[in-house]
Amino acid sequence: MTDPNVTWLTPESFERLKGELDSLITNRPVIAAEINERREEGDLKENGGYHAAREEQGQQEARIRQLQDLLNKAQVGEAPKQSGVALPGSVVTVYYDGDESDKETFLIATREEGSGEIEIYSPSSPLGGALIEAKVGETRTYTVPNGSTVEVTLVSAEPYQP
Repeated sequence: MTDPNVTWLTPESFERLKGELDSLITNRPVIAAEINERREEGDLKENGGYHAAREEQGQQEARIRQLQDLLNKAQVGEAPKQSGVALPGSVVTVYYDGDESDKETFLIATREEGSGEIEIYSPSSPLGGALIEAKVGETRTYTVPNGSTVEVTLVSAEPYQP
């Protein structure tokens, strides 16, 4: 079974995210200088520029921590080459609760992996986790946040082609 604590990334996605992280870290002195400039403008209680710069700094630091955590847990590899089995990096089509007309197609991956053109479910989500290593035609169950159980049947699984 796939480890839900590991994030699967293609080499291209890993490099893109590493580049974003490096850029944010490089930009730290620029934000610090802007905060210092705004601080010198006077009363901090009514200094909108100062508070905006501090807010931007907080957002960038949060993104840096998120990227560091993601990249530290990343497993870099190629998308799966095999069809017919749901794996991280697979585009899957499923139907729910035995209703073949209730189909959905999505990518099993992290949000950072997709291109935004297809819905993404993490392998650590209830649905994504239930489908990992399922074969076409196999039905699995998972629990949704309200406690209900849902059946999902795998219709197809193909390697993701960005």
